Amino acid sequence: MIRSTPEPGSVPLTGRRLTMRQLVAEDFPQWREVRTVNEAWLTKWEPARINGQPDVVRNRQAFASRCAARQRERQLGTGYGFGVFVNGQFAGEMNVSSIQRGPFQNAYVGYWIDERFAGQEYTPEALVVAMRFAFEELRLHRLQIAIIPRNRPSRRVVEKLGIRLEGMAERYLEINGNWEDHLRYAITAEDWDQRREELSAWL
Repeated sequence: MIRSTPEPGSVPLTGRRLTMRQLVAEDFPQWREVRTVNEAWLTKWEPARINGQPDVVRNRQAFASRCAARQRERQLGTGYGFGVFVNGQFAGEMNVSSIQRGPFQNAYVGYWIDERFAGQEYTPEALVVAMRFAFEELRLHRLQIAIIPRNRPSRRVVEKLGIRLEGMAERYLEINGNWEDHLRYAITAEDWDQRREELSAWL
């Protein structure tokens, strides 16, 4: 009997204290509660919502469409979005996106966490889970993380893990209506191979 291999990321990923899985339409109540409570904590670091588009935080159908778009990205192999769950409770997201194959073999990583879970080292743990997935399952060569310099909580995540700072990109992304400079951090497959045991201690 031929056994099919599960698609990458279709099986939940696990760390020591958390689980990461694809968000589905049924997660909307938890999503709405967390995003509403954390509006001031998060929106200053995110692109502004386009005028006329439904609000994915408050509109159930818009959230379902977002989940469907993420599923299409998985099917195409261009992106993998994960909800982060702590003891079954939705606590944030970890996304491996804009995957480029060919000679680049690169992806970008973005993340956010519920302020109520901040400072407890869940995000570094989730990032190591994402790196393990990207390098060992997707076989990518490079992951990049771009962070606004004044976003100290996000910078602390990569600093705790010793992710290499490669420089400043001026006016890199439009964030909350402004073109913001970003610090660019990166890790390669060679780095992961050399540091796998050290980083896996987070798991």
